[in-house]
Amino acid sequence: GGGRTMKITKVDVMLINPKAEDNKPWTPVGIRIYTDAGIYGDGEAAMAYGSISRGAYGAVIDFSEKIIGKDPLDTEVIWEDLYKSTFWAQNGGPVTFGAISAIDVALWDIKAKYFRVPLYKLLGGKQRDKLRCYASQLQFGWGPVRMGLTTAQEYADIAKKAVAEGYSAVKVDFFTFDRDGSRFNHEQMTRLLPAYYVNLVEERVAAVREAIGPDVDLIMENHSNIDAQGAVQLANVVEKYNIFMFEEPCTPSPDVNKFVHDHITIPVSQGERIYTRWQYKQYFQDGSIQMIQPDIGNCGGITETKKVCDMAHAYDVGVQIHVCSSPILTAAALHLESVLPNFTIHEHHVYNLHNYNKQLCIHDYQPEHGYFSIPEIPGIGNEWSEYAFTHCQLTTVE
Repeated sequence: GGGRTMKITKVDVMLINPKAEDNKPWTPVGIRIYTDAGIYGDGEAAMAYGSISRGAYGAVIDFSEKIIGKDPLDTEVIWEDLYKSTFWAQNGGPVTFGAISAIDVALWDIKAKYFRVPLYKLLGGKQRDKLRCYASQLQFGWGPVRMGLTTAQEYADIAKKAVAEGYSAVKVDFFTFDRDGSRFNHEQMTRLLPAYYVNLVEERVAAVREAIGPDVDLIMENHSNIDAQGAVQLANVVEKYNIFMFEEPCTPSPDVNKFVHDHITIPVSQGERIYTRWQYKQYFQDGSIQMIQPDIGNCGGITETKKVCDMAHAYDVGVQIHVCSSPILTAAALHLESVLPNFTIHEHHVYNLHNYNKQLCIHDYQPEHGYFSIPEIPGIGNEWSEYAFTHCQLTTVE
């Protein structure tokens, strides 16, 4: 600490594109904010996949120009200024809020380092020392090499592998790959689904449930690829396999999501494509989501995501932070989830087992026996590696 006001002096913005072993597009957008006190902070815009990262990279550069000279401890002041003075942030989507998020996470990293405490201390203290987590996206396998599972037996075997490592919950998108290993396209996955697809999904769900037994939770994921009619079809068929959550059953649109919720008995989880309090509000009011999944890297950072989660708590809605990004946001998520009274479970994405992602940061946090510990070093507890800085398109804003 000290009496003098600290100032932001420059910002490094990175479009990171390590050539993944399997050529999977993975281009995280990273940020490092520097101060005149010699403290720096790291953050990320969570759009490493999905063909939008260059847009996020540009937005982070543009928004970074607005924070030079500001006091990095003034997180609320800076957040509100970025929201109100950039015009497109109001009612904005992932690119504008991704830029605000990257900056906000880096500011909280600086703030916690400044006060020499782990981030959770500044968010109110941790309610728990360990976070239950689930093995996520098992259709891609569960190990260092990305796979595309086809037969029901493969799904059963991979689920058993995760459970043997200590996970008491797993998540699968059963409707990603056809029996021949080809990926389904959107034309095949919308409107009422022909019996072939419904039966394929049920066959895989049944195999996984039998493999993991009754006491392991099973989350069914659909990435909003199907629509409301197909979601209801699938939910009614798999209901008997005791599904813990049905994630992104349809396009994240409040009335469509409510239609699905009203016609099924499985709890609905949504949120990686819902941004800020203003977009979450209607889902809370109509009760159509049982577990929210905001992403710290595109919902508005630590500042906004905590507000969304606190709003959810007033409606008895649980929280799982969405984590499909670099280990920077894994660390940030662990801190926030440790603080939240309505924390439900942590997502451990299979990409966190892959080297092209792990090498981007200096720490590789992994759960033990299905539980994560919280980083205990000052700040968010992770930072970009030398590899990230030498394998990126870098823009410095001063």
